Amino acid sequence: MSRALFSFLSRVYISVMTQKYSDAYLTKILRRTRVIACVGVSMNPARPSYFVARYLNLKGFRVIPVNPGHAGKELFGETIIADLASIPKDAKVDMLDVFRRSEHVPPIVDTALEHLPDLKTIWMQIGVENGAAASVAEAAGMDVIMNRCPKIEYQRLFGELRMGGFNTGIISSKL
Repeated sequence: MSRALFSFLSRVYISVMTQKYSDAYLTKILRRTRVIACVGVSMNPARPSYFVARYLNLKGFRVIPVNPGHAGKELFGETIIADLASIPKDAKVDMLDVFRRSEHVPPIVDTALEHLPDLKTIWMQIGVENGAAASVAEAAGMDVIMNRCPKIEYQRLFGELRMGGFNTGIISSKL
């Protein structure tokens, strides 16, 4: 690889890895969101995807769980859907929360853009980042957040996460 190409790719990588989101931007997204499709949600209460989806549901968001391995089962009063294309159009999903590995994000975003007409936000969980998928979503007019958790951001922005959680470095999954 040439030195110039390596330098360019390093800048792109650093820009994606250090992307900052203002509190106003995150607050705007969380306040306008009503229906969240949670891709990769688990039925195991010990998994982060379970307790994040449960927390958001308890906060009044409608959470539509998406996981082909559990399709047809019930979670938080909703039937688990096999894939995004199977979500009824009248569900009015306005945010996609992705709990899948980064390399799996592009087809998820493509399917969401094709099948979810009310979608406004693509949110990739902590550890999930895909610049190419983010670019596609942004080009389609979506707000995109990578490597953040809506549960943590909601708690932080709406006064539910105590400073002790930051000082100790521990963020609890307790509701």
